[in-house]
Amino acid sequence: MKNTALIMAGGRGERFWPRSRKNLPKQFLCLTDDGKSMIQLTVERIQSLVDIEDVYIATNKSYKKLVMEQLPDIPEENILCEPVGRNTAPCIGLGAVHIAKKYEDAIMMVLPSDHLIKHNKMFVRTLKDAIKIAEKDTNLVTLGITPTYPETGYGYIKFDEEETSGNGYAVDRFVEKPNYEIAKEYLNSGEYLWNSGMFVWKVSSILANMEKFMPDTMKGLNSIKESIGTKVQEEVLEKEFANLESVSVDYGIMEKAENIYIIPGAFGWDDVGSWNAVERIKQTNEFGNTVTGNVITIDTKNCIIEGQEKLIATVGLENLVIVDTEDATLICNKNSTGDIKKILENLKICNRTEYI
Repeated sequence: MKNTALIMAGGRGERFWPRSRKNLPKQFLCLTDDGKSMIQLTVERIQSLVDIEDVYIATNKSYKKLVMEQLPDIPEENILCEPVGRNTAPCIGLGAVHIAKKYEDAIMMVLPSDHLIKHNKMFVRTLKDAIKIAEKDTNLVTLGITPTYPETGYGYIKFDEEETSGNGYAVDRFVEKPNYEIAKEYLNSGEYLWNSGMFVWKVSSILANMEKFMPDTMKGLNSIKESIGTKVQEEVLEKEFANLESVSVDYGIMEKAENIYIIPGAFGWDDVGSWNAVERIKQTNEFGNTVTGNVITIDTKNCIIEGQEKLIATVGLENLVIVDTEDATLICNKNSTGDIKKILENLKICNRTEYI
């Protein structure tokens, strides 16, 4: 069966302001030392499994040019531009009907564009295991991450060790982001994995579940499918997609479906959710600082400093994030990076949208 992939690349990456902007969001930034953007790395790590003509990118239509610049080998018709944001279920459905239009059936991998993976060979082996499970019956497979600390920013998935398929475990239930005490319970129980938002299934399987649990959405997607390759394709997409229910695939399908399996992943996953992730993906120096650009530090410890050509000099600082760009500078306590979105809210209120 043909392997295909849908890479979701429509996010704004607001927690990576001021480098991530509305015209250059996080997935198109290079945050590692190899000179490649996150979306380029996402495509690169699956190239042994999926032919480039079978990779689809779901994105905001204003990012189409960026996708074409950074991924010139992706066929233009594979760049699926959502007219409006409608969360992951409609996004995945859009990719599925495009693949179904091309193939009678196929394996479909769904991957976010803004995650980093340290161990690519282990990741590919995990995907191969997932494909084997997904090929059986109507199984839906998700990749889970073994939690290493009580994270409150991720959803969790409880699995059943007694019921298995290949290297996967049957999913007992999906749970929302917990508070700290509940997250500690999940960690200590050994029965929960972090929800990575990565999935593998047959196109026929996900569309059958969408028909069952989201029939109104499926009706709109079928109209879109019928229009693919015709003169009215864009017109139908604009009309139908805007009317689709905005809902996550977890809530819309995965929490209700049967035959769901999860494979624990140990491939060095990081969702790069905030500036604090930089010290996990780049080397720190002997003072615990992660430094990029033209930087001098004096008596500075455990800081993340991202500069460019302009000299940044620090004295007597600790536990700060400093990010300097051409028109904006962020100075933030490392414990407050989750509040960076409030800056953008304030900029909108003040009508200073040139900085967003």
